[in-house]
Amino acid sequence: MKHTFKIFRYDPAKERQPRYQEYQVEAEPTDKILDCLNRIRWEQDSSLTYRMSCAHGVCGSDAMRINGICALACQRLIKDYGEGPLLIEPLPQFPVLKDLLVDLTAFFEKYRGIWPYLLPDDPAPEKERLQSPEERMAFDEAIRCILCGCCTAACPILEDNQQFLGPAALLRAFRYLFDSRDRQKGKRMELLDDENAIWGCKTHGKCTEVCPKEIQVTQSLGRVKKKIYDSKKAP
Repeated sequence: MKHTFKIFRYDPAKERQPRYQEYQVEAEPTDKILDCLNRIRWEQDSSLTYRMSCAHGVCGSDAMRINGICALACQRLIKDYGEGPLLIEPLPQFPVLKDLLVDLTAFFEKYRGIWPYLLPDDPAPEKERLQSPEERMAFDEAIRCILCGCCTAACPILEDNQQFLGPAALLRAFRYLFDSRDRQKGKRMELLDDENAIWGCKTHGKCTEVCPKEIQVTQSLGRVKKKIYDSKKAP
């Protein structure tokens, strides 16, 4: 059956204001939203712009807002949204480059700012730094993060404070803070102990709601807060 897609369109180089354009697409209930966008681009309007790559929920490049909720277009199906029109918009919180394509420069700058790598205090071993399965499980869930930006786009804190690191960067900081192979816990906690870092999180939980990998982001950030709090109480 035919489905109506109402899509955000905006080219800052040519247009003064955004607009919405409607398209009719023949689609089955099991078709992906990304499949429908590809059909529009290939068969109706080659100027429609968005990111995509793997189309299987691994790369995270096709994150956008679908009917008001941030999600991956390759994971969401037509049947997830009933028979009404589908509203397709770019991720909020990010500057729009064109249509559904947003500028992720600041997002990755914040990510790089939390030192997303191990900080050892000893020479590199011949093979690898060993870790038990139990030690790995302490942060295993966080490794599923694909940096799609859905959690950061959905975070209400960023609406008022663009300096806030956002849940994606903070989740990656959690991953290294709880890694037994890292030797700079104090340095990491000092970096995170700031109103624009972990204390900027007010536990709204929107990050967890939209995470396409079903990571308990809010819970992980709570563990970071507790670790920093406990470190200050320790003699």
